[in-house]
Amino acid sequence: MNHSAPLRLPLAALLTLSLMACTPDPAPVVPPVVPPPVVIAPPQPPVTPAPGPSRLSNQTVNLGTALSGTATQSFSGTWNVRNVPDWLAVSATAGSGDVNLTVTADRVQMAALAANVPTLSGDLILSWAAGTASGTVTWRVTADNYTLTGRVVDGAAAQSLSVSGADLQAGATAVENPAVTEARGVIVKYRAATAHNAVLDGKTLNAQPLGAQLSTAQLQGLQRSTDVLNQLGISPAQRRNLGGREVLLQTEKISPALAALRADPNVEYAVPNAVLRQQATPVMPSDQYAGLQWAYPLMGYGAVWRDMEGGAYTRPVTVAVIDSGVRFDHPDLAGQLWQPGEGALDVLSDAGNGDGNGVDSDPTDPSTPERVQNRTVDSHGTHVTGIIAARWGTIAPVGCPACSTSGVVGASYLAPIKVLPIRAIDVNGDITLADVTLSVRYAAGLRVPAITTNPHPAQVINLSLGGEISADDAAPMCDAIAEARTAGALVVAAGGNGGSTVPTYPAACSAAVSVASVSLSGASAPTHAPYSSAYDAVQLSAPGGTDPNSPTAFNGGTFNGAAFPDMILSTGWDYGRNQPAYMAEVGTSQAAPQVAALAALLLSKGVTSTPADTLARLNATATDLGAAGRDPKFGFGMINAAAALNAPATSSGVGLRLQDSLGNSYQPVLDSLGRFTALLPNGTFRVVAGRDLNSNGVYGEVDEAKQERSVNLGPSTPSTDVGTLTVGN
Repeated sequence: MNHSAPLRLPLAALLTLSLMACTPDPAPVVPPVVPPPVVIAPPQPPVTPAPGPSRLSNQTVNLGTALSGTATQSFSGTWNVRNVPDWLAVSATAGSGDVNLTVTADRVQMAALAANVPTLSGDLILSWAAGTASGTVTWRVTADNYTLTGRVVDGAAAQSLSVSGADLQAGATAVENPAVTEARGVIVKYRAATAHNAVLDGKTLNAQPLGAQLSTAQLQGLQRSTDVLNQLGISPAQRRNLGGREVLLQTEKISPALAALRADPNVEYAVPNAVLRQQATPVMPSDQYAGLQWAYPLMGYGAVWRDMEGGAYTRPVTVAVIDSGVRFDHPDLAGQLWQPGEGALDVLSDAGNGDGNGVDSDPTDPSTPERVQNRTVDSHGTHVTGIIAARWGTIAPVGCPACSTSGVVGASYLAPIKVLPIRAIDVNGDITLADVTLSVRYAAGLRVPAITTNPHPAQVINLSLGGEISADDAAPMCDAIAEARTAGALVVAAGGNGGSTVPTYPAACSAAVSVASVSLSGASAPTHAPYSSAYDAVQLSAPGGTDPNSPTAFNGGTFNGAAFPDMILSTGWDYGRNQPAYMAEVGTSQAAPQVAALAALLLSKGVTSTPADTLARLNATATDLGAAGRDPKFGFGMINAAAALNAPATSSGVGLRLQDSLGNSYQPVLDSLGRFTALLPNGTFRVVAGRDLNSNGVYGEVDEAKQERSVNLGPSTPSTDVGTLTVGN
């Protein structure tokens, strides 16, 4: 069985003829006559229809908002369709006589990230022959996208202009702004300096010099402003000059004061004197390559690491990484691993392409020069381990002048999380059912014959490996995983890189957590990675990186002067130079340890304490992507570290998240008033206006205020307006 191998890119870098029956009129009654002689006419030759046009010509086929339409032309020769764009399908590709094609458009394939393309266009190329003549023509096909409009409003920032009569009667103290938890009085701005001065003085009609400068009507108007404050019980001593034409009024009756002041013609505006709270700032690691590790901000780790600095992550947790082994000598993993003699294990025998030492306590991923040609020139297990636990800050020098002195970071940061390396994948990248079964049991602290019991049983086990085998064949692994779950270990496994709907085992085992891969989309929400397998057992998704066949670079980072692809950067080993390195890889092998790391942090902070409540927390706080609810591509959604760990807010902006049921994301532009127009393919869309509290740019996640609509676009509904989506606190 092959492990769930990473997908790599270099780091340097679609004459009908109608007959009608007639009834003859009745024959008149006449005397009989002698019939004339019968004359037999000579036979006539059959009538042959005139031939159709002897050549095809260019034309435009406009589908409009229909999913499909016909493309026809009369012709008397033979023809074939030589080119069909990927987003179009035709009912036939060759024939003779008249051309009569049904053309179907798959608008999703041509959907623009910015949702700003009104009409799609593509060319069908047809070649033809009639007698001795031949040629090529172009039939241009156009199809209109569908239109979605709406508006996103930050309800916490908007001020209400009315207060209910019930509030006035009750003398309510509630603050209208839902983002404000407390207000200390009211700020009022007057239209003119005279009114501003009058309310501060508490005098009007008899005041000097006002009485000498203003008419009686003007003075009466000023008296009204003063009377309003007196009726509210706000004495001159409770009125503070803020400069300009603004006054702070000290009162606890916020709503009645706002209502009365806004009814005063002298008032330009009145707002609560809101108490604003200091927001935490996200933690940004200073390690040299940390800026290229886009997966952590996407999951909200800036807020988590800020929370971690408060000291709440105190419980030690062991994460077992059953893989190719690890390079203990990588300086960015120093102090993060259980060592040989502390529970680390190599389960491979020499016959199983081991390191020549048989089963032993040293799971070092060996440098085997004679086999370098048959294996990848890095260390899969070291890469997976670094995602979980790479150390922060300066690392020990390695005798390499060009090598980094700080490298990358892992999710664990200050939390007391250690990785237990277990080597079970051989030098050819293969692992057997027996070795998985044995390794899982050992990692969980279960007794394994002829092997010492693990002194540091793992609370979390990571399996970045798997194969598309049958459930029956996978039974030994599934049994071991179920036993480990009972013993207190949550087993996380890579969902598979086959890009198919065939389950991958051991991820599809009922007691395992199958993890799919997502990548950046350039929009608010990430997208399903095309290589990531999708099946009913998929439980969660996590960043695993871009499609290696058409890599994207939405993360904004650069490396050696070029855009860094949306790959997962972590610790590795360069076997050519036999020295530590940092590798960029993609796959569900990289997504699984993201989930394992978050599970470990939940246990370390004490948010959860068992495999069952840890998994429940991961599921409940995941960001639901694609179709609403659990689905085969995303499971319950992408893990959200900030929400799962109750990390403090580090941002508060609002924005739009727009996705279809297939998991594609779109990002139409919001204008200065929050309005948007999205030109989209047919489909079912989730329109989410939400707040972003964890600085990851994904709006309306769990614990973030949102307002959501579901709309269908297609020929029967070519346009729709979702109206105003108001985001509260």
